[in-house]
Amino acid sequence: MDEVFKALADASRRQLLDSLNRRNGQTLRELCDGLDMARQSVSKHLAVLESAELVTTVRRGREKLHYLNAMPINAIAERWLDKYDRERAHALADLQTALEATPMSTNAFVYTTYIRTTPEQLWRALTEPAFTRRYWGGVALESDWRVGSPVRVQNSPDEEFADVDQKVLVADPYRTLSYTWHNYQPEHAPMFGWSAAELAERQRERRSTVTFELEPAGDTVKLTVTHDGFQEGSAMMEAVSGKLDFSGGWPQILAGLKTLLETGTV
Repeated sequence: MDEVFKALADASRRQLLDSLNRRNGQTLRELCDGLDMARQSVSKHLAVLESAELVTTVRRGREKLHYLNAMPINAIAERWLDKYDRERAHALADLQTALEATPMSTNAFVYTTYIRTTPEQLWRALTEPAFTRRYWGGVALESDWRVGSPVRVQNSPDEEFADVDQKVLVADPYRTLSYTWHNYQPEHAPMFGWSAAELAERQRERRSTVTFELEPAGDTVKLTVTHDGFQEGSAMMEAVSGKLDFSGGWPQILAGLKTLLETGTV
């Protein structure tokens, strides 16, 4: 956590975070254009932010895109916000919210965490129903994890696995897993306060995609989750990013995954 506080102590680095908070997923050139800083200075500051895990990067072809990463702020919140009066911690909570907020115009949510495990064990946790049920709030995922195969969902042990039109796009064991994300289901209507007509309209939205990238990092595995392809103004994006009261989204799911693999319990 010391690295996080040191990174945030510099005004120029806070400027970079503010720029990404306004528009996430920028290249180095775009960040330089928006700030009165030399390219070399921006690169150095980004290196510090990446080292503190406040910024994560994703390669898209020849471009390197920079995203805010909420994981370190979540760790700070988990350590202190439950111990002290929330009013006294209000500024810290605001900072957490700011760093988790991803502008809708980017149509992407990116989250990076480091887990003390192996790529093999992490892959099992992402693909085996017995694992997913434990950290995904009781939800189990089932597939043969071949490209084109369905990724079925079971909401509770007494239900059958249901095909919600999720399809495997990439399955490179221990490295990359990607699949299309389900559309809005009937149970989402009361959660969002939608009528049947509003639900039907929302179900016409463009489908999104979630991608898990695993990279060994010493005695840990760097896991980057990219959920993108959302339609502008998508309620699904708000849900998976953890911005809604009833949904902790990927930050909550991945915190449970990390806890399970590192401690054996959630």
